[in-house]
Amino acid sequence: MNRNLLYLLPFLMILGAGCLKTNNDVTQPGTPSGTFSGQFRYLHRHTSNVPFDTVKTNLTITMATPANTYTVTGDTSTIHAGSHGTFSIGSPYMVFNDATFPPTGTTTKTHLAGAYLYYYDGTVFQLLAYSADTLSLQYDLKRTQ
Repeated sequence: MNRNLLYLLPFLMILGAGCLKTNNDVTQPGTPSGTFSGQFRYLHRHTSNVPFDTVKTNLTITMATPANTYTVTGDTSTIHAGSHGTFSIGSPYMVFNDATFPPTGTTTKTHLAGAYLYYYDGTVFQLLAYSADTLSLQYDLKRTQ
């Protein structure tokens, strides 16, 4: 009988530890606001090529609240379009409505438009969008102001 209790005791301890209340409430830093600078990466995999084609450029994104507007500036000559518009947040997504996005035709540059997964800790601001398994848009930014 004592032998059975010996085996039951560790099980009860594990069960009891799992039921303990912990406070894991983390204060969220809120809506990104200010000026963020960093790198934009465009990763594209062609169906015939295994490695990704990677194109990088440096950008600055200025976010203003409570109007929830944004402006993209920086090296916008070839890869990424300079743009502006509004954004909304529904965690874990941010949705950007680019006022300069052409309504028809094919764009020659990437625009900050559509839904992106985002991470923001008060300093680091990252955006990520995928299109199937062949395209990834990544913004890796840090707050400068």
